[in-house]
Amino acid sequence: MLTQSEARAFYDRFGAKQDAQAFYEDPAIDALIAHAGFGEAQGVFECGCGTGRFAAELLSEHLAPAAAYVGTELSSTMLELARERLAPYGERVRLERATGKLQFPVADQSVDRVVANYVLDLLSNTDIRQLVAQARRILRPGGKLCLVSLTHGVSVTSRFVIALWSAAFRIKPSLVGGCRPIELVDYLDQDIWSIDHRQVVTPYGVSSEVLVAGHRLAP
Repeated sequence: MLTQSEARAFYDRFGAKQDAQAFYEDPAIDALIAHAGFGEAQGVFECGCGTGRFAAELLSEHLAPAAAYVGTELSSTMLELARERLAPYGERVRLERATGKLQFPVADQSVDRVVANYVLDLLSNTDIRQLVAQARRILRPGGKLCLVSLTHGVSVTSRFVIALWSAAFRIKPSLVGGCRPIELVDYLDQDIWSIDHRQVVTPYGVSSEVLVAGHRLAP
């Protein structure tokens, strides 16, 4: 795993090129948007907002005009790109630099959707569970946790691609941005979360898990 300082340094260097990964990220993110009901949300929190590309699509195409968005980002390079991209949305948007402590800077039960796209595959198992716990804290009852992550292959081609990716991760995590394939569903307690939608999307042999989970119980 990359340490937090290593991850910040990597994405500060790589941040301006992050959108080049759209060729495999966008099909999975489109699937997330199609099943997460963002049009019903009045408040959205995104952990790891990157360059703000996903947030801009939400704000321009899917969220209600009065809906608010809060995003955090570890990389100062990507945070500045996000601020520039989201500036037209004014007070509807609040962006903050992440501290790395996985303590979301929003109040209990204050948002309807929590989003993390290609974030959990960077984190340790302990940090993933902390992120999920924070999502539970800030979601209103009936809210949804909306996740996309690199995952294991489901076809001959994707298994080969992900095997190469995993080998690179084992040799040097920074070769693949610190990301490794995981199974998102393994981190959700099904007494707390209902799996509303789950699928694996595999453009160009790169498999991503898309998961939307409903919040069963109030924190």
